[in-house]
Amino acid sequence: MKGKISLILVMAVICVTTACRVGKDFTRPAVALPDKYRGAGAATDTTSIAGIPWKSFFTDPVLQTLIDSAIAKNFDMLTALKNVEAAERSVRASRLGNLPDINLTVQGNRNWPSKNSLNGSLSQEFIGTRFMDDYNANVGLSWEVIAWGKISRLKEAALADYLRSAEASKAVQTKLVSDVAQGYYNLLMLDNQLEITKKNLALNDSTLRIMRLQYESGQTNTLAIEQTEAQRDAAAALLPKIEQQISQQENALRLLTGDLPGSIARQANLQSVRFDGQLSAGVPAALLSARPDVHAAEMSVMAANARTGVARANMYPALNITASAGLNAFKASSWFSIPGSLFETVGGSITQPVFQRRKLKTEWETAKIEWEKSVISFRQSVLTAVGEVSDALVKIDKLKAQYSITQQRVQKLESATRNASMLYQNGMANYLEVITAQGNVLQSELDLAAIQREQLGAVTELYRALGGGWK
Repeated sequence: MKGKISLILVMAVICVTTACRVGKDFTRPAVALPDKYRGAGAATDTTSIAGIPWKSFFTDPVLQTLIDSAIAKNFDMLTALKNVEAAERSVRASRLGNLPDINLTVQGNRNWPSKNSLNGSLSQEFIGTRFMDDYNANVGLSWEVIAWGKISRLKEAALADYLRSAEASKAVQTKLVSDVAQGYYNLLMLDNQLEITKKNLALNDSTLRIMRLQYESGQTNTLAIEQTEAQRDAAAALLPKIEQQISQQENALRLLTGDLPGSIARQANLQSVRFDGQLSAGVPAALLSARPDVHAAEMSVMAANARTGVARANMYPALNITASAGLNAFKASSWFSIPGSLFETVGGSITQPVFQRRKLKTEWETAKIEWEKSVISFRQSVLTAVGEVSDALVKIDKLKAQYSITQQRVQKLESATRNASMLYQNGMANYLEVITAQGNVLQSELDLAAIQREQLGAVTELYRALGGGWK
């Protein structure tokens, strides 16, 4: 009865003691967040476009196919998913941390002690040989019963690492979706610029034909012909340049999608791309949960906090229980003779680190520093995220004004080009006015296409900055 009571008391003490965890429990570090983003205006909508699945946000079928392929085959994406798998294995292993270590050992030894030693003289006298054999087969158990929450902290760290890797893979996907969309819109811009250049080149050819006819009739001189030809060659030189950029952009997109370089079939044009609905950014506080890289940084803080608790627990006394059972004999012939070769051992120990050359304390202090570094990194990621959203909002707003002004300039220059051509044919304008107007309208139309592409890119960047693209 006393033995049972003692066992119950020991188990009670163990249960109470193992429930004690050293170190602080995790709380999200405080961060300073504004009430709204700079450039967001007076909007009060708390929802953001980050909650829209990417297939609903990017509705172009060709773009959707490219993004699907990138998610499935991009090497950075595949590597990120493998990191998640590895972290998942660590979580599974950490769940067994409370169980004892069990090892099976089978060994045989033969020693030749000195004849003048005690073991050598006894061996010679009782066994009749100089050597001594020992054959052992046992199952050993080692169990750290009192760990001051170290095992639970290790579980917490493993889980945080897994969540961090999962969020990191989402962050890779959001960037990948954004990069594919940006590359696709750049391709549409180049298509548009190629069309503009061809149209302007045809206009230059028409003007050059008129001037050659006038030259043959003596109405103009060779200088006008040469200036117009130079203007025409300048426009023609843009064609191979843009075609080169188109091929390079197609290759870059194919590599992003995990395919070999090649062409990309497309039906849309730059002017047909539209984003439906209001581009709401929500509130900055939503970034803490919506943006994967910010959430990943928070999980890094959680993991570092747990490892600080582990380092602290290593400085406390540990209760270990050891036990082994097996077969032992000094002759191979009687090794498996049962029950004569059976043996059992059991033991317990309490170990309090006293002097470890400051190793344990240094490890604890280093763990605290790593935690502080992770907090700094988390706050930096939040600040960066708020800055990126604000930049995208300002860019979207200012590009609207740029587009309106440039569109007006293009319309005026197109009208000026038509008027200059008619005036020249009627002898009321010189050739310089014609080729100047044609050069200006070409550059203005190219600028307008670039601004349209920037607008699409700014919306895409806002979507990524808010954390959209992983759903």
